[in-house]
Amino acid sequence: MAGCRASSQCCCCKFCCCCCGEHETRTPEELTILGETQEEEDEILPRKDYESLDYDRCINDPYLEVLETMDNKKGRRFEAVKWLVVCAIGVCTGLVGLFVDYFVRLFTQLKFGVVQASVEECSQKGCLALSLLELLGFNLTFVFLASLLVLIEPVAAGSGIPEIKCYLNGVKIPGIVRLRTLVCKVFGVLFSVAGGLFVGKEGPMVHSGAVVGAGLPQFQSISLRKIQFNFPYFRSDRYERDKRNFVSAGAAAGIAAAFGAPIGGTLFTLEEGSSFWNQGLTWKVLFCSMSATFTLNFFRSGVQFGNWGSFQLPGLLNFGEFKCSDSDKKCHLWTAMDMGFFVVMGVIGGLLGAIFNCLNKRLAKYRMRNVHPKPKLVRVLESLLVSLVTTMVVFVASMVLGECRELSPSSRTRNNSLHLQMVTEDVNSSTKTFFCPNDTYNDMATLFFNPQESAILQLFHQDGTFSPVTLALFFVLYFLLACWTYGISVPSGLFVPILLCGAAYGRLVANLLKSYIGLGHIYSGTFALIGAAALLGGVVRMTISLTVILIESTNEITYGLPIMITLMVAKWIGDYFNKGIYDIHVGLRGVPLLEWETEVEMDKLRASDIMEPNLTYVYPHTRIQSLVSILRTTVHHAFPVVTENRGNEKEFMKGNQLISNNIKFKVKETALSGKKSSILTRAGEQRKRSQSMKSYPSSELRNMCDEHIASEDPAEKEDLLQQMLERRYTPYPNLYPDQSPSEDWTMEERFRPLTFHGLILRSQLVTLLVRGVCYSESQSSANQPRLSYAEMAEDYPRYPDIHDLDLTLLNPRMIVDVTPYMNPSPFTVSPNTHVSQVFNLFRTMGLRHLPVVNAMGEIVGIITRHNLTYEFLQARLRQHYHTM
Repeated sequence: MAGCRASSQCCCCKFCCCCCGEHETRTPEELTILGETQEEEDEILPRKDYESLDYDRCINDPYLEVLETMDNKKGRRFEAVKWLVVCAIGVCTGLVGLFVDYFVRLFTQLKFGVVQASVEECSQKGCLALSLLELLGFNLTFVFLASLLVLIEPVAAGSGIPEIKCYLNGVKIPGIVRLRTLVCKVFGVLFSVAGGLFVGKEGPMVHSGAVVGAGLPQFQSISLRKIQFNFPYFRSDRYERDKRNFVSAGAAAGIAAAFGAPIGGTLFTLEEGSSFWNQGLTWKVLFCSMSATFTLNFFRSGVQFGNWGSFQLPGLLNFGEFKCSDSDKKCHLWTAMDMGFFVVMGVIGGLLGAIFNCLNKRLAKYRMRNVHPKPKLVRVLESLLVSLVTTMVVFVASMVLGECRELSPSSRTRNNSLHLQMVTEDVNSSTKTFFCPNDTYNDMATLFFNPQESAILQLFHQDGTFSPVTLALFFVLYFLLACWTYGISVPSGLFVPILLCGAAYGRLVANLLKSYIGLGHIYSGTFALIGAAALLGGVVRMTISLTVILIESTNEITYGLPIMITLMVAKWIGDYFNKGIYDIHVGLRGVPLLEWETEVEMDKLRASDIMEPNLTYVYPHTRIQSLVSILRTTVHHAFPVVTENRGNEKEFMKGNQLISNNIKFKVKETALSGKKSSILTRAGEQRKRSQSMKSYPSSELRNMCDEHIASEDPAEKEDLLQQMLERRYTPYPNLYPDQSPSEDWTMEERFRPLTFHGLILRSQLVTLLVRGVCYSESQSSANQPRLSYAEMAEDYPRYPDIHDLDLTLLNPRMIVDVTPYMNPSPFTVSPNTHVSQVFNLFRTMGLRHLPVVNAMGEIVGIITRHNLTYEFLQARLRQHYHTM
């Protein structure tokens, strides 16, 4: 579903000049190789180098020891700490928003003040070129600083919403929630906005709030290693679940601070990201959003108006109050007849949003192929080029294309409402009179030569008419430049540019209805708001949260129905052609994002059809040389702990040892027998095991092999096994065949029955090796040192890399008992489980690995996030159809 579906998007391809011309022509073999791109269409598939987050706890012996020390009193204390931390996250996010807003206003007022004075002076002296150079000097300097900050931390580029959406979906994006990222994001966005780029500061607030939510509870940072606080909570992988909850709260607080919409922020994290949700999390996220909103409101009102505690400015973007003039008795905000126009505007908004997304996707692909591979300086030059062109367009359009329009009398009268008076004063003070006589204003300069928030207020509340030609030219220029800008190497938001562009579109519709159809009673501000909602819904494809955000921003509940209908229509029309802009950029990064649910057709598949059957596993007692070999030659993040037959399992449960040593294993007999260890090949042991397992497919393979062993040579037997395995499982090909420890195994050895006992993580195995947790072959496993939970989590969240460790001091023949540290009770599914059930379990529980275990307790495969992506399931479904 990345990109545009062939069957339903021929219309869009023609309509958008082949922007969406992508057809599903790949073979199943191509689709199963994740991370590859198709040469013809450069389609990007989910890559396997993204690590999943684990929302499920590892219930091993060290964790149980910690659990034994817990009681209800400690539980209530811990819950109170979480509420305090959530409040602190909201307050800090509000202060971050205050910081960004203050300096953006400061730099913008400085820039426009100097340039406007120069324009007024040079308009009579004929030195407008000097004014243009001054504007270029300000903008290029600010954009250059923003680009340098992105070079320091590349993940600070863009709005950050796609990355946070991936994080809340369960994908670990490196560096996305680090303190350095927050610093570069905050300073970068204020420079990019002050630099005159068509970007917003509201979108990056989501990313900033998420970073605050991830880092504040730990009271430590990798970037500031010398600063340490004695805070005993949230500093181990035991609290990974709480960390994701705090990130959800921080993202919601960012939306709440940006728009003054705490409920909308809560719904945003629910609709766009978090894969796990419950009632307790809802209350915490809402409380965090409220804290952010009122913190920002308190300080902004005090700083801007000197009236502390008045709470007059709820968010960074304030839409003002929509109210008809007292002199116009026939005016209504909207009527039932207007609903038809709103639906049509939603349709057009969806089409425009699809065009915007298609064009931006093409630009993003071009940047990935031609800009990103080149030296980093090229990215800075691209940002400066965009800034140069934007500045030239803004200056020339304001000077040449604008018309002088009369100010409406109602805008010069005093208004009784304090809030309306503030909005009216803001609107009137932002009108520009370039080259226009008294009591008139330059409509194009008023839109271009103002901060974007002021231009939105002009379109929402300026009673004076904007020329239809001016609105059309402004819309086209802003639409194209905003599309070009989103994706360059600067921190940038998309909400405000799209709102401004959509407001111009809505105001244009209102002017046309008044001028050519004679509907003089309509309220232009309402149509501007609906136009903004239609275009924003067509681009980002949000419904519930965006409806509530716009209602809270306008403080007008009567707008609820038209906004909701407009957003729904825009989303339906846009979804017919392509995905939302954030989903498109997630797909371009190759992130294995899981949707809310699978398609109905996917239930034709079972767990055995999509699982990974080529397993790399460890035994309960494994030699160090085997562990090091497995860790250094694979990239897996978890390994099943297995034994090979029921007899061995029985011995294992009694406490005796099953020791792996590369391809062979030893079974240490009991002390009473006094016999030496017997050495058996895995294949020989499998033949014994398979005779008692008639119902298991792999046992059937062994039995057939034994029946024909006298008449078939090993090559023919292996071919038969290969054919039957492909028909039974259609195994997913190994992406790292040259790195697999089992490369030299026969098919009989590779797919033998393995009794499943639990999962152990790579980080846990590395920790055991680093701390020398092992015992010699002449000793009992009871002599092995035991690690506490605190010792196991001491290196969290940066566990050592096996390739960076010097393990020469360890005896490779020593044995590690992994059973105390494995998770003996992970979630598992049957091979016959339908894909929809597997998908729902994996997504809702926030899993990282899902073993597939048959009725005999044997692991036959494992499912990860990559086995549940849309592209992978589509490939498996096509294979299913081909084999029918």
